[in-house]
Amino acid sequence: MPRVTTFNSPLMLGFDHFEQMLEQLSKSSGEGYPPYNIEQIEPGKLRIILAVAGFLEDDLQITLEQNQLIVQGKQQEDTDRVFLHRGIASRQFQKKFVLAEGVEVTGAEMDNGLLNIDIDLPLPNVDRRQIEIKKKTHKKDMKTIDSKDVN
Repeated sequence: MPRVTTFNSPLMLGFDHFEQMLEQLSKSSGEGYPPYNIEQIEPGKLRIILAVAGFLEDDLQITLEQNQLIVQGKQQEDTDRVFLHRGIASRQFQKKFVLAEGVEVTGAEMDNGLLNIDIDLPLPNVDRRQIEIKKKTHKKDMKTIDSKDVN
């Protein structure tokens, strides 16, 4: 049985990687922690802001792997502390963002418990060109010459 895909139209060629990106996105969309915002800071520039209160820079790792931006956080357990009530979780997390081709992560910084990740979007390339249609050359009918007929 053929696989039914989002991009199964015969008019859409070369979109296999988009389908893979959508699969990756659907796997990571259920993650609610940590909360985050995505802000447009100017045309062509975005900022992902993750609320990572209680995490230090050393507790966080940002990785680009293929077309994914992966943010991981893992706090070290402080075994010397005794809590009478613990309402602030110190849990690890992994947040994935699927990036389009050409998107560039330009930097990251911590600011008052918020992790800011700056992203540059590629400018759309309006590319239009005429494709030349070449005429196919046909070989003219070639006559077969019998060796007896030569002379």
